[in-house]
Amino acid sequence: MTTPAVEMQEITKAFGRNRVLNQVDLTLQKGDIHALVGGNGAGKSTLMKILSGVYQPDEGTIQLGGEPVHFSRPQDAQRHGIATVFQEFSLVPTLDVAQNIFLTREPSAIPGFVNDRECRRRASDVIRELQVDIDPRTPVADLSRGEQQLIEIAKALSQGASLLIMDEPTSSLSKREVEGLFQLLRRLRERGISIIYISHRLEEIFEISDRVTVLRDANLIVTAPTSEMTMEGVIEQIVGRKMEQAFAWKERTVSRVGTPLLEALNVTRRPMVQEASFTLWPGEILGIVGLMGSGRTELARCLFGIDRMERGEVRVQGRRISVNSPEAAIRAGIALIPEDRKRQGLILQHSIRDNVMLTVLDHLLTGWMVNERAATLMVDSYVESLDVRAQSIFDPVELLSGGNQQKVVIAKWLTTKPRILIMDEPTIGVDIGTKAQIVEMIRGLAGEGKGVVVISSELPELLAVSDRILVMRNGSIEQELSRRELEDRAKAAYAGSPGAGTVVEEELVSTEEILHQIVQSR
Repeated sequence: MTTPAVEMQEITKAFGRNRVLNQVDLTLQKGDIHALVGGNGAGKSTLMKILSGVYQPDEGTIQLGGEPVHFSRPQDAQRHGIATVFQEFSLVPTLDVAQNIFLTREPSAIPGFVNDRECRRRASDVIRELQVDIDPRTPVADLSRGEQQLIEIAKALSQGASLLIMDEPTSSLSKREVEGLFQLLRRLRERGISIIYISHRLEEIFEISDRVTVLRDANLIVTAPTSEMTMEGVIEQIVGRKMEQAFAWKERTVSRVGTPLLEALNVTRRPMVQEASFTLWPGEILGIVGLMGSGRTELARCLFGIDRMERGEVRVQGRRISVNSPEAAIRAGIALIPEDRKRQGLILQHSIRDNVMLTVLDHLLTGWMVNERAATLMVDSYVESLDVRAQSIFDPVELLSGGNQQKVVIAKWLTTKPRILIMDEPTIGVDIGTKAQIVEMIRGLAGEGKGVVVISSELPELLAVSDRILVMRNGSIEQELSRRELEDRAKAAYAGSPGAGTVVEEELVSTEEILHQIVQSR
């Protein structure tokens, strides 16, 4: 029997009273792609931070190639061939590819002077090994997201990495870029490089991995060959229950008599939004679907006053409003959950409390001072109602999982008591259990009489909540579909896929081919 590349045994870690790992085992074979999955707070990130030397375990052991090791800092793990490719890249956009690959390790012919020619030669060698065509003199800012991902991997391999930890590597890649990344990972596997692959997209897990480990609530649930697992079984192990009912359509009644809650009339901001018109009724959930570049996000930005309309009109409860700024939109009762929570929705270094109270800070002032008690009580109530998993509301948001960060963004805007909530990709990059929670939350908001616009690439999510669906293409709203029409088209597209199963088994993924068929059809 071959010696495993990595053996982590009975790893336990707690922060204060909060135990985040409870005697977890992980065994990784040489040349394997090993998927690590689990919900928010399952312990995935903490386990990988222990393996990469960021944290030290309270209990347990780590062996590499059968030899015990102890990492007191990340540099120790790097010297043992462990590298992490994070979801957020660590590249410097103003430097070229070669400079990024050898940053802080630049070759020099004369002490104190970088040998640029040698740097580019070595970078070319590394890139050639990856069998990709990228000029080492190209500025990183000029590369696509997929190419930047490849440079991150090249950077790791140039340091002699034999184990890659990849955290949500496809979260912002196109379908073609994902295919290119998977081809590269398979070539690395053939070279004997081991890969730990963390992703919420379960269809990727079944396509690329050899084995799967599921964590839930700090505990190891199962490790097994991927070939012996099913999509439905993995989902149940992640969340601890069957998920069909969470995403099943729940019949709702929406009255479309009287005055609409929101009317957008010929909203235009060329070239991305052109003559877009729709209505939203009290208690209605309106889905918007379209391919990348269709103008969905740009329409939301116009309605929230981030981008000014060239022409068009917005009415709230029959009254024309001027949405020339986010402040004006907020006063009119409109809130926007942005697509990119980290860059647009949160101040990551600030606490949960500070982020949630940010939008209503003026209402929490007593004179010139914040009413600390009132602020804490308000934030506590939202953290509890939205089930934000954290040790304290005073923890920095950057320490939270993606799903919990998204809940903080939602809480921040719910504090403004909006009548109209625009949610742009509200479940992107979160685990399936949190997706179910957000779906139920959207239903609850509509049940209170709010109007909710859900912009999403995840068809099962739209099918679970939407009363009507708008299809955008080239900046225009080209079709309006009933929920039943969208379901019929999605089923027809899934039916042609090998091994197609239920909506839940497709794991709420962004399905570019299906969207393409829906958008192109009339």
